[in-house]
Amino acid sequence: MSSTTTAAGALDSNESLDSDESTAGTETIADSPALDAIAVAATLPLDEKVALLTGAATWTLRAIPEIGLRTMTVSDGPIGVRGTGEDGLPSAQLPAPSATAATWDVDLQARLGTLMAAEARRKAVDVVLAPVVNLQRSPVGGRHFECLAEDPFLTARLAVAFVDAIQAQGIAACVKHFVGNETETDRTEYLSRIDERTLREAYLAPFEAVVEAGVWTVMAAYNGLVLDGVGQTSTAHGPLLNGILKQEWGFDGVVVSDWLATKTTVEPALGGLDLVMPGPGGPWADGLLAAVRDGRVPESAIDDKVARIVRLAERVGALSGLAGETLPFDATGATGDPGGDEVTAFLTEAAARSTVVLRNEGGLLPVSPGPDGPARIALIGHNAITPFTQGGGSAFVTAPHVSDPLDALRAAFPAAKVELHRGGATTMGAPLTPAELLTTPDGGRGVRIEHLDADGAVIGSQQVPDAASLWFPIDDDAVASVRLITDVMLDRAGRHVIELAPVGAHLIEVDGVHRAASDTHVGVEVVLNSSYANPPAVETVIETDAPRTVRIEAELQVIDGESYGRFVRLHFRYRAPGQTVDEELDQAVAAAAASDLAVVVVGTNPETESEGWDRPNLALPARQNELVRRVVAANPRTVVVVNAGAPVLLPWLDEVAAVLWWWLPGQEAGRSLAAVLSGATEPSGRLPWTLPADEADVPVPNGIPVDGFIDYAEGVDVGHRGWDRLGRTPAREFGYGLGYAEWEYRSLELVDAASGTGGDGSADHLAIARVTIANVAARDGREVVQLYLSADGDESRPVRWLAGFAVVEVAAGDTATVDIPLARRSFETWSTDAAGWTLPVGAYRLRAGRSSRDLRLETTHTISG
Repeated sequence: MSSTTTAAGALDSNESLDSDESTAGTETIADSPALDAIAVAATLPLDEKVALLTGAATWTLRAIPEIGLRTMTVSDGPIGVRGTGEDGLPSAQLPAPSATAATWDVDLQARLGTLMAAEARRKAVDVVLAPVVNLQRSPVGGRHFECLAEDPFLTARLAVAFVDAIQAQGIAACVKHFVGNETETDRTEYLSRIDERTLREAYLAPFEAVVEAGVWTVMAAYNGLVLDGVGQTSTAHGPLLNGILKQEWGFDGVVVSDWLATKTTVEPALGGLDLVMPGPGGPWADGLLAAVRDGRVPESAIDDKVARIVRLAERVGALSGLAGETLPFDATGATGDPGGDEVTAFLTEAAARSTVVLRNEGGLLPVSPGPDGPARIALIGHNAITPFTQGGGSAFVTAPHVSDPLDALRAAFPAAKVELHRGGATTMGAPLTPAELLTTPDGGRGVRIEHLDADGAVIGSQQVPDAASLWFPIDDDAVASVRLITDVMLDRAGRHVIELAPVGAHLIEVDGVHRAASDTHVGVEVVLNSSYANPPAVETVIETDAPRTVRIEAELQVIDGESYGRFVRLHFRYRAPGQTVDEELDQAVAAAAASDLAVVVVGTNPETESEGWDRPNLALPARQNELVRRVVAANPRTVVVVNAGAPVLLPWLDEVAAVLWWWLPGQEAGRSLAAVLSGATEPSGRLPWTLPADEADVPVPNGIPVDGFIDYAEGVDVGHRGWDRLGRTPAREFGYGLGYAEWEYRSLELVDAASGTGGDGSADHLAIARVTIANVAARDGREVVQLYLSADGDESRPVRWLAGFAVVEVAAGDTATVDIPLARRSFETWSTDAAGWTLPVGAYRLRAGRSSRDLRLETTHTISG
C-alpha cells in the first residue's frame, strides 16, 4: 500500500489538541467587519492618545472606558504563558522552541500555538511574546534554546504555523526580536552590521513571512542595526520600522519595544515605534506630549499609533465600541488544568517526537519494556536527578509538575529494577538553602528582613519563609537598604558550604566575620543584562565536628528597577556534607557494570544556558565526559541522553552504542524519555541546527561585539550553509536524525505547480517536487523529507539551501508519495541595485534526502529568461 500527503506536515491526527479541530469555526480578524481605527483614535484628547502609547504597568496597557477599551495584558513566552505573576497559577511548560523545531512539523507547531492560546485565556492574557524568530547564528548564543532554527526557511515555516494557530483563537502573537538580535553580550548597546542582501535573504526572512501571515504585534529589539547607512537602535530605526515593516510589508499591527529598550522620545516616535513597555514612566510619559505640542512630532503620527493599538484591541476582544461598556476578559476556551491528562499527553508526545537519535548501533534502541527486556537498569547523571527542563531568563515559567525520569522509567519498565546514581554534581553553585534549616533570631522559621532608611535606622521589618523568597519588592521609598538576619542549622558533622551572592551594594558577615562588601550601587541594568540571575558568589566553608548553627547577616541595597519596581535580590545557597565527585563517579560506574542497561543523562544547566549571557565555550559542564567514557567501558549497552537546548561537544559520540538528543523537554521530561526508550513514541526529531565535532570548526564561533559592532561577515552562509561553504565536517549535520525506522528514497520528479496535490497554481510556487519513499523497517515510522536547492556556478549563493520539507508517517513495509511546493522566493535573490527581488535564470539542482548531507535523489529545474 501507499499514501500521498502534502507538505503541510504529518498525516492527519486525531489528537484532541490538533489545530484543525481546535480552530474550526473560530472567527478571526479577517472575518470581522473593518474597523475605522483612525476615526476611533481621533475621538480622543491628545493627552489620552499619548498616555495610551506607554504601558500602564509591567505587563498591562492602559484602559480608556470612554471608548470601550479595557486593559490588555501581555505575557512572556515562548516556553509557556507566565502571565503577570500575580495569579499564582502554574503554567504549562512546553519543550523549548529548539526542541519542538526538531520535529520539523508545522501541524505540531499549530497544536502548540492552540495550547498557548488556551493557556493565555486561562491567565487572562491578550498578547503572548512569542515566537522568537532570530536565527541561531552561533551555537554559543545565550538564547539559542528560545530560537527555532539556524535556517531562515525552517524558522519561517514553523513560526507561521504557530502564529496562525494562536491568533485564530483571538490571542495576539508578538514576533521578536526585530532584528539582528542573535547575541546576548552587550545586547542593549551593540549595532548589528548586516549587508542588505544578507539581511533580506536570511535575517528578515522569518519576520517577513509572519508579517505576510498577519501577525498582530512585532517587538523591536534591544540592539541597533546599520541599514542604508543609518546606524540606529531598533526602537527608533525609521528605515527598518517605517520603511520595510510598515510601508513595504504593509504591517498594520503594533510595534512594541523590548522592555526598557526605549531611551529617547522623539526618534522612536518618528521612527515607527508604537508602544513603549513597560510602564508607567519612560521617555514617552511626559516628553512625547510636549514634543507633539511644539511640533517636533506630528499628531498624525500619534493617531496612527493609537489606531494600531485600537485595532489590536478589536482583534483580541478588548474593544466594545464607542458607546459600550468595556469588555471583561473572555476566558472562553481556556484549558482547565495545565497538568491534566490532555495537556500531559500532548506535551509528552511533543517532547518525545522532538528527541533526535544521533546514534543507534546494533539496534540497541528501542528497549523492550517486557520480560525479555533488561532486568536491571542504571539511571545515571545529575540531569537524571534534576532534569534541565527550561532555559533561564524571561521565558521561565513555573510548571504544574515536572515528570521525574526515575519514576517514569520504573513505570515504563515494570519488569526491571531501576536504580539512580548522580555520578557527581555538574553545577558550580550549591542548591538553594532548605527552608527547614533557617530560623530567625526570635526562633521563627525563615529569614528576618529589617528595613533601613538612608541613615541606617530600622523603620520596619518583614519575614520571608525560605531562600527561594530572597527576591522581594520594596514599596516604601524611604527604605534605602535592608538587613537580612538568619541562623543556618548545620545538622551534621563535616564540610558545609554557604554561598551568598548579592546583587548590588552589600555588606556580608558570617558568624560575625566580615566576608564581603561593595559600595557599587546598581540599577535596572541588572535586569536588562540578566546579571541579577547569576551574580558572583561569596563562598564560606565551615568544617564542624558536631551540629551547630551559623549566623548570617547581610546588608543589601534596594535596587531601583524603574518600571520593574524597587526590589532586593540575594542568592542564598547551601551544600551539605556528602560524597566527593570521585566517590560518586565510582558508584555510578559500579552500578552500570552490574546492570543490563545503563542510561546516562548528561547536559547543561541554568548556569549554562540563559538569557543575559552567551556561553564561553561548547563544553559539557564538570566531569560529564569522563562519566560517559567510564560507564561505557563498564557496560557497552549504554544509552547517553543529552539534556541541552543548544549544541555541546560530544567527544565520545561515536564510541557509544546509542545517543539521544533530548533537548530541554519541559514539564513531561521523564514521561517523554520513557516513551522514547521503550519505543512507545518514535523519537523522530531532526536537528534544526548543526552539531559541531570541534569548536575550532564552528563558522561563527561567537557574536562578541567589537567596538560596539557585530559584523555578520559570513553573509548569507548562516548555520549549515557556513559549514558547507568552508567544507568542514560536523559531528552531525543540519537535518540529521535516525529515528527508529529505515528508509529508501525511490523517486523524485517535478510537476507543474497547478497539478500537484499540494499546489494551488499560485505564482508563489514555481513547481511541485513529488518524492516517493519507502519504509523498509519492521515498524511504523515518521520521516522528514528534505529538499535542497543549489545554483552551481553562482558563488554569491550558498552551496545549497533548504527549499522545502514535509513530515510523513508510513506504516512498516509501505511507501508514501509527498508533494512539496517549491516557492518562488526559494529561487529569488535580493538585488541591492534594483532594491527588490530578482529571479536568476539558469539550471537549479534539486536534491531530496534525510539531511543536508544525506541527499539521495536529484533532478534539475530550469528557469528561463
